[in-house]
Amino acid sequence: MQTKIERRLFLGFICIHILYHAKKQPIYGSWMIEELRHHGYSMSAGTLYPILHSMEREGLLALEELNVEGKIRKYYSITPPGATVLAEARAKAYELFREIKE
Repeated sequence: MQTKIERRLFLGFICIHILYHAKKQPIYGSWMIEELRHHGYSMSAGTLYPILHSMEREGLLALEELNVEGKIRKYYSITPPGATVLAEARAKAYELFREIKE
């Protein structure tokens, strides 16, 4: 069972993953759940979608709804403020990992 601090830390890592992939190409929820699973995160749609919606509300992601085989799929792309946050997170993570790897 995860502690509250572990959940908060992992949420930060998950947000960085989301921004990273949304910068490479537009992402959608079920794809992101599967991608996170490859990195050891077990996440349900009920957990991921509120994170995506929050990141959209905060201006880090932009939403585009597309019709895919008769169903509306929500694609998320990084915004300029999201790219700035990602760059800052990358720099801080690099510095932190260099420090704690010893």
